Amino acid sequence: MQVSRRALIAAAGATLATPAFAQTFPSRPVRLVIPFPAGGPTDVYGRLYADRLGRELGQPVVVDNRGGAGGAIGANEVKRSAADGHTLLFGSVSTHALYALVTKQPQYDQAKDFVVVAELGGGPLAWLVNPAQPATLAAFFTAARAAQPALAYGSAGTGTLMHIATELLKQEAGGVPLTHVPYRGAAPAMNDLVAGTVAMAVNTLGPAVPLHTGGRARMLAVASASRAPQTPDVPTAAEALGKPGFTAVLWHAVFAPPGLPPAVLTRLSQATNAALGDAAFRQQLATSGIEAAQPGTPEQATALIAAEVARYRPIVDAIRPELDA
Repeated sequence: MQVSRRALIAAAGATLATPAFAQTFPSRPVRLVIPFPAGGPTDVYGRLYADRLGRELGQPVVVDNRGGAGGAIGANEVKRSAADGHTLLFGSVSTHALYALVTKQPQYDQAKDFVVVAELGGGPLAWLVNPAQPATLAAFFTAARAAQPALAYGSAGTGTLMHIATELLKQEAGGVPLTHVPYRGAAPAMNDLVAGTVAMAVNTLGPAVPLHTGGRARMLAVASASRAPQTPDVPTAAEALGKPGFTAVLWHAVFAPPGLPPAVLTRLSQATNAALGDAAFRQQLATSGIEAAQPGTPEQATALIAAEVARYRPIVDAIRPELDA
């Protein structure tokens, strides 16, 4: 097959342009799309990360909240953007592990339509009960097995990590007959927990701590690898269940459109690792109830996300009737 001289020149130009472009990246402000509304746990971490990443890159990183459709609107916005590193997605376990599992007709392929830049860590989940309930997770589950009618727990919504992780918690405990009550966000679930409308509710650690320390609710377990420094009296879920290794974290990760030049990916990864390796930044995150990931590679982040998909798939399959209702 004969290749035209014009095609050869174009190909050579593209090859030479990639390293040159990478050396000048970023040449303008970077847009970080957060696919959820302002004020939630993803937005909180996203804004802290944007500020720190901007300092590492030497260009402002501007947050653009594009909420809706469970994160799909923002994700598709980035998927369709130019693959030059100037538009990034601040995704999460919701957009890149659970989305394809719980959605009947996904609007994007969470593995093929994005390049993983870095995994950032996030907020571990915490399970709380109304103060009138038993004081330990084991005692609460014992009471739940005997209760008629069944006790209820509240989550941020059907198909959210809070919902699926609680179903996994119930399964790991040998099966607990708790009725799921989905809310439009975690905050109203917490309000009903304090009021006694539901016996248990689940949230990320940051918003859960004030309820526990203020005595308005009792935290029974936190799904982090070790006890949270804000609540050293609260056991981990692994301790409470007797199931070593059990964690559930609303983790976050940074993604770029497909076709991102390798040199730009390396630059973004290095900048993110510099941020994650900074003690002051990690402390800032910890104050907000966020466990920062250790610096790593895009390949490690990709493997972690694949493992999370495999981990949650069986429990999603088990509750499919509720998801499809």
